[in-house]
Amino acid sequence: HVQLVESGGGSVQTGGSLRLSCASSGYFYRYFCMGWFRQSPGKEREGVAAIDSDGNTNVADSVKGRFTISRDNAKNTLYLQMDSLKPEDSALYYCAADRPLGWKCPGTRPGGYNYWGQGTQDTVS
Repeated sequence: HVQLVESGGGSVQTGGSLRLSCASSGYFYRYFCMGWFRQSPGKEREGVAAIDSDGNTNVADSVKGRFTISRDNAKNTLYLQMDSLKPEDSALYYCAADRPLGWKCPGTRPGGYNYWGQGTQDTVS
């Protein structure tokens, strides 16, 4: 039974930073593809960043240079360091996980993941 629990959300001023964490349990974490996604009211869920089991990353153009995804396999935890935050970054942020398909991860495509956390709200003003 895969469980994902996000934490670290909150309110911050423009230009500030937040660090999100996603604690995982119930599966072989180190072999799974992981990703961060966000959704604002009235908008579709969008991919923010993804990372495979080897630590290769894929970051959306909208956050490239400002957000960094990383994982600690020893702690079964995924991170998203968010710097230089903008009001348009305000959203409910989710982490997601799934097995690779043919040794390939789905990247920042939301439909490629079957396991999701409950989300954590970030507000930038």
